[in-house]
This record gives sequence, C-alpha cells and structure tokens, in this order.
Amino acid sequence: MAVENVITDHLDIWTAAIKTKSAAGRGSSKKLELVGVKKLRELILELAVRGKLVLQDPNDEPASELLKKVAAEKASLLAEGKIKKQKSLAPITDEEKPFELSEGWEWVKLGEITVLENGDRSKRYPNESDLQADGVPFFGAKEMVDNVLQINEGLRFITPQKFSELSNGKLKDKDFVILLRGYVGKIAQFRATDEYSTGFINAQMLIIRLIEKSLSEYFRIFSKSLFFQNAVASKVTGSAVSQMPASEILKFLVPMPPIEEQYGIVAKVDELMVLCDQLEAQTEASIDAHKTLVEVLLATLTDAKDTDELNDNWQTISQHFDVLFTTQASIDQLKQTILQLAVMGKLVKQDPKDEPASKLLERIATEKQQLIKDKKYQKSSKLKPKINSVKYPINWVEVQTGEVCPSIVPNRDRPKSFTGKIPWVTLPSFPKSSWYLRNDDVELGLTSDEIKLYSARLIPKNSVLMSCVGRFGLTAINLEPVSSNQQVHAFIVLDGLIPEYLSIVIQTAGRALESASTTTTIPYLNKTNCESIQFGLPPIAEQHRIVSKVDELMALCDSLKARLNQAQTTQLHLTDAIVEQAL
Repeated sequence: MAVENVITDHLDIWTAAIKTKSAAGRGSSKKLELVGVKKLRELILELAVRGKLVLQDPNDEPASELLKKVAAEKASLLAEGKIKKQKSLAPITDEEKPFELSEGWEWVKLGEITVLENGDRSKRYPNESDLQADGVPFFGAKEMVDNVLQINEGLRFITPQKFSELSNGKLKDKDFVILLRGYVGKIAQFRATDEYSTGFINAQMLIIRLIEKSLSEYFRIFSKSLFFQNAVASKVTGSAVSQMPASEILKFLVPMPPIEEQYGIVAKVDELMVLCDQLEAQTEASIDAHKTLVEVLLATLTDAKDTDELNDNWQTISQHFDVLFTTQASIDQLKQTILQLAVMGKLVKQDPKDEPASKLLERIATEKQQLIKDKKYQKSSKLKPKINSVKYPINWVEVQTGEVCPSIVPNRDRPKSFTGKIPWVTLPSFPKSSWYLRNDDVELGLTSDEIKLYSARLIPKNSVLMSCVGRFGLTAINLEPVSSNQQVHAFIVLDGLIPEYLSIVIQTAGRALESASTTTTIPYLNKTNCESIQFGLPPIAEQHRIVSKVDELMALCDSLKARLNQAQTTQLHLTDAIVEQAL
C-alpha cells in the first residue's frame, strides 16, 4: 500500500480515533487525546526507518560506502586525539536484525557512527555561585521542548570562566542530548546560533555526537521513532527512579539508508508531519465548535420561558442526538442539564391537584423540631441569607437544606481500629452512576462498641451523604446505617422529602458550593455552608415524578456513553489494523 494511500484513504479513521484522557471531567478538547493522529505520526516515523516511506533509487551510493567514510573519519579523529577510544562493539548477527532492510541499506550500531560524552561530573561541576542571568546556557530536562534544546525563561547560565574550566559536556552544533534518568530516552538537538554557539548539559544528560554531521537530520527522525524508543525502554532499570546505562546506547541498532535517500526521507517526514499538524488543528477546532454548539443548544432548555418553549427546544435537540452527543463531555453536559431542569421545575409537568409543598414544609418543620427537642440531632446552624434568583412553579416553596433536614457532621478523628460491619464511608466509595451506596465498595467497618469508643456518628439509613472536602456535588444514599470520615456531611431526610430528589439538588449545586467553600490546603464546606444550600421544594408527588424522569433520562445517557465507548474502541482497533497492514 502506497504511503499516500495509507494516510489519505483513511483520514476519517485517523481523525475519529479519539480517547478521553484519564481523570478528565467536563470541558475542552485538551481533555481528549487524538489517538488516531498520534498513531499516524508513529506510523510515518516507523515507515521512514524501515525504508518504506520513499522509493529507493538503485543509482544511490549504498549505505555501506557511507559507513566506510564514517569509519575513516572516526579513525582520523582517534589518531589526532580528538576523541577517546571506546570498547570494540561485537558484530551484528543475523538473529539481532529485527527486520529485513531495503536494498542499499545497512544495519549499524549507534556506537560506530557517534561519540558519546557525559557532562563534567567532577568537583568542577557548576554550583549555585557559578550561575547567573546570562553567559553560557546550562541546559536541563525542562529545556528539551519539541525535540530541540530551547532557550526558555528560567534557563540558568554559567559564567564563561567556569565554562572554560569544564573538561566535557560542552555542546557543539547539531549535537543531540538524551536523558539517562527520569524521563529516560527523551531526546533533543542543540542548534547553535550567533548568540549561543555552545552550552553545557546537566548530570542527567548524555551528548550523542554524530561523526558525520550530514547524518544528523536522519538521526533526528530516527530518534523519534518507536523503534528507537522501544530500544531505550528495553534497557531502562530502576523502580523509584528510571535510569539507563550510557554504555547501552552504543549497542543500539540503526537501520542506515544511503545518504541521498536520507534526504528524501527527511523531506517526506517533515511534509507529512505538517499534514498531521493540520489534521490535529482541524480536529481540535471541530471539537471546540461541537462543544460550543452543545452548550448553546442545551442552554435553550434551561432558559426556556415556559413548558411549551422547553418542549419545542427539546424536540429540536432530540432530532439531532446522533450529531450532538458524540463525546463523553457532551453526554456529561446533557446529564447536568437534565439535573438542572429537574430542580428548576421544568423536567415534568405540574399537577394542580398535588398537595402544595408549603403543607409539606409545615410537617417537616414540626418533625424536625421534635427530633431536636428529643436531642436526637443538633440544631441547625444560623443559615446564610437566601438569594432569590430562581422563579419556581406555583406549588413549590423555596427552602434551605438546614430548614428541612437535621445534619450529622462527622468526628474529625479517624478511629484506631476497624473490626466491625458498620460501613465507614469515605469519598472513594461514593457511587459513580447510581443514587445508592454499595457496601461492597466500602473497605472499612466499625462495631457498635467502636462507634461509641471513638465518638463516631451513626448515620441512619436513607440519609443523603455529600462531599464537603475537595470535590463538591458528589452524593450517596445509604440503604443501611453507616458512619463516615470528615470528608462527608450527612443530611437526615424526613418524611416529605425524597432522598433521591435531595441528591439531585446537591449535584446541581456543585459549582455554587465551590465558590462558597473555605480554602486552606484543600477546599472545604463548614456546617453553615452545607445547611444553607438553597433549592425549590416540590410537592411530594412531583418529587416522585421528577426522580422517575431523571432515572429514565440518565439511563438514556448511559446507553449513549456505552455506544460511544464501543465506537471509540472500534476506531482504535481500525487504526491498529491499518498500521499493522502498512508495516
């Protein structure tokens, strides 16, 4: 298959293969990984070093002649004392050769065409007193950007006098440096300028200096290939800190093309990488445009003036589900919009026959007052003033969580033993796609005696647990009594309020809670902030209808996500199949 066909015949597959980055939430395309284009870049480089990117010309001088010239140059440098003699490298056996080369190519060990040079690690190595704002660049890993050593803000310099005292680690034009510790295998080229004709490397780096400078452009391509990076990975050692012995680099195999073909390979790779840049830019622009479109259309639902307008807008959106909700972020945004509509009273119709929420509130207040009087729960904090920002349906009433729910604030001290079966809940055990806490997801448990011994708080079943430290808007409903750590605030749900509805309220309040939180090292919400969450309380019958509709629509969203994941997996498999076929 011609290289051009591999790329152009499958543009839709390269650009459609997209994966959500781990731990990514709602937001921009930066949280998406353009896997297809990444694989295309890797394929181009792999084809380049395998001799499959450009046509071979039988009239080109073979690489064997080029290597003879390199060997002669190296011998001359040795004789003149300009480089040190290194240990002889064993000949390359047929078993070592990973694939068959094109006509005119040769396998060579990297040590045969390069000289390696460490930085000066003696007592002459620069210390803080040798550093200044200008002078000779002192390069480190952070200056290795896009495979080039760059003069970045924050770059340290050493005095010319100090530089003159150093014996090695001095850069020459077109030298490459490679990291031997940390991000092992990261590689960059030094390009001399009129201002900076040399530089010095830190102790984690190694200079790779090509004997024949004309090979540097091909080596730039080769060093970015998976073939080279896999060779590095096979020699990395260390658990706490990754590292690689410099001596191993000398043994790396290099598929060497004729010099004329090298020029053709470099030109073709650079040309195709520009195409990849364009594909990336177009895909990211498309993702950003799609994100904006979804935001605008979903806003027409929450901004609708009445039920008729909401239904009309929903019909418009539902006709284009297959176009609009094609990313994880857009589906998450749809979920959030559904929850927002629920607490605004726009998700289901009101029934004038329902008992008004004001009656519910009277009964809830009476029960809450009696529970506090009986000393079963503490009094609510002094609540923050209400903000009249939402117009609720006529049968609803505006309340705060502290008006309708007693609270339990957990003890700050962690119990010293966990030998029982009463779940001790932390945020990692909160459900990801359900209302309810699964006890199987809770690692630790307490006995009744441990609850008393450590002054832990027992939270009755059917309470709503919410996150009050770090991330806000997370909820769980416990189906049996539990205890919890200080990351969790618990609301005791009384007759007249459905736990699932309160859970919806808290999930939609996430952003408001962030702005209300107190920040030290980690944001947290105190009891007053937790009990001051403001929301509309619907009639009890409408609460049930809302929760039922939310369940129905969330199941639709989960189905969309499942199909999306399946489609993304298929796209990734297709890119792998194309790469395998091309190689």
